[in-house]
Amino acid sequence: MSNFKELTMAQALVQFLNQQYVVADGQETKFVHGVMGIFGHGNVVGLGQALEQYQNEITFIQGKNEQDIAHACMAYAKQKRRRAIYACTASIGPGSLNMVTAAGTASVNRIPLLLLPSDTYADRQPDPVLQQLEDETDYTLTVNDAFKPVSKYWDRITRPEQLMTACLNAMRVLTDPEKTGAVTLCLPQDVQGEAYDYPVEFLEKRLWFIDRAPAAASAVERAVDLISKSKKPFIISGGGVRYSDAGIVMGQFAADFNIPVGETQAGKGEVPHDHSNYVGCAGICGTLASNLLMKDADLIIAVGTKLNDFVTNSKGGFKDTMVPMLSINVSRMDSLKMDSHSLVADAKEGLLAVWQRLKEKNYVSSYTDEIRTAKDKWQKELDKMASVVLPDGLSQARVLMELNKLLDEDDIIVSASGSLPSDLERIWTVRKPGTYHLEYGFSCMGYEASGAFGVKLAHPENEVYALMGDGVFLLSHSDLVTSLQERKKINILLFNNSGHQCIHNLQRSQGIGTFGTEFRFRENNTGKLSGAYLPIDYVKIAEGYGVKAFRVRTLEDLKSAIEQSKKEPTTTLIEISVLPGTMTEGFGCFWRVGTASVAESPDVQKAYEKLDSVVKTLRKY
Repeated sequence: MSNFKELTMAQALVQFLNQQYVVADGQETKFVHGVMGIFGHGNVVGLGQALEQYQNEITFIQGKNEQDIAHACMAYAKQKRRRAIYACTASIGPGSLNMVTAAGTASVNRIPLLLLPSDTYADRQPDPVLQQLEDETDYTLTVNDAFKPVSKYWDRITRPEQLMTACLNAMRVLTDPEKTGAVTLCLPQDVQGEAYDYPVEFLEKRLWFIDRAPAAASAVERAVDLISKSKKPFIISGGGVRYSDAGIVMGQFAADFNIPVGETQAGKGEVPHDHSNYVGCAGICGTLASNLLMKDADLIIAVGTKLNDFVTNSKGGFKDTMVPMLSINVSRMDSLKMDSHSLVADAKEGLLAVWQRLKEKNYVSSYTDEIRTAKDKWQKELDKMASVVLPDGLSQARVLMELNKLLDEDDIIVSASGSLPSDLERIWTVRKPGTYHLEYGFSCMGYEASGAFGVKLAHPENEVYALMGDGVFLLSHSDLVTSLQERKKINILLFNNSGHQCIHNLQRSQGIGTFGTEFRFRENNTGKLSGAYLPIDYVKIAEGYGVKAFRVRTLEDLKSAIEQSKKEPTTTLIEISVLPGTMTEGFGCFWRVGTASVAESPDVQKAYEKLDSVVKTLRKY
């Protein structure tokens, strides 16, 4: 029996991917569940032929836009807690470049995303081919080199035998909790179809072990010493808590030591919402309770978070510029941010190690009624928002609070950009872990519909709702069609406020007024975009695709539409008209933006002076 198998490079790639498995906490699961793609001349007769040949072994999903399907692949991996993926292929040139945004989104969020962009000919015989970039100073460059800065691993397979080391390195990164992100394997058109005798063992089932990184004993002791000296510590629970399945441990840790725990977008929903020490999310989109307690803390315990500006209030969310910080993170880079005391470990392992030593020391914080008082103050704000009735239409915040009641606890919501993530982080109550799916490391417009489709692939038994603004819908919604094709029902909740109202609010808060952020006609007499709102009928657009669509103008309409949509067997769209400027804002937050330091407008000058005075008081690093 031969120890080698003659295959094209593309055929070997498909067979290899189909045999990859991960083992986490002793549980073995298949890692690559399929490939999404759009075929063009760069991949249809190479990788496309291999996928057709093995279509009974590995699923292929036909996309409509390369960025969208790459986002769907990312959402699938995120919802599977990074333990399963779909790969994504595109043709040469513009098709492949369309995936660069998704690569950045995945790498920033540390979600495994395998991209297989087609490339120019390795043998250069037909050069220059259609859609080839010709660099006069470096002929090896192609458009796929644009993936390098947004990939955690990048390779170009110019000979069929190079596939073996490329695939092993790709899997090394994709299954690494610290290093994971976008992995790009560029596939020259001719090499995809070239044959090679691949060793059989390369094509056999392979296990990748996702082991928990333990905490070093000395680092644990330093962490325990730091916490023991604090009277009012505050916990920020991030996405690392989610991916290490540490939500229960985090809740017990906070309860045992009486420490308030806030969350990030990526970590939201892991600690039960009715936990006595849970105070909502922290930071720019955070709750009043969380921001008040974080501002008063004498120690910040950051667990599994990158500590970006939205979490730290642009480093202004603390009582002084050098409040001590302890960071428990599987990434050494993240654990050292803001000059933190570093404990490099899996979030669950790190918490358990510190917990044990703190229990031995009988540590308890000095909080008395501060946590309850802060939560009561926030509840009063929530009660105000829940009772808002506006004469001219619906408040976005009120609509979200009503939706929170109407959706079932198993329903999964997906969002990414605009004002909706801010509102959701503040006021959405997550009743079950895994039902809150926000992409907010990149806040990437256009992720929403694709994300919902990816989540539905991961959890076909759940209702999935994509929450997006009208601006996002106009930017991208092609996977709405793919959901119909694949018979994977998703629900689009389209908040129509006639523009990019989140940025409109920011613009006006910095003294600029209204300019280019609302969807208005250009007026003939002034030449400005200041006419009436564009009368776009999103219901008709959806119906044209074959989607069941509903209009919502009142809270009664909302209830009826949700009830009817649940009965529909296929994808739905609910267009909800909300008044501009009715999102949540404030609550002890600060966000540094690049306001003009010199301007003709007195309002802009005042905004800059106010910003500059605050920036001078902030932590510098």
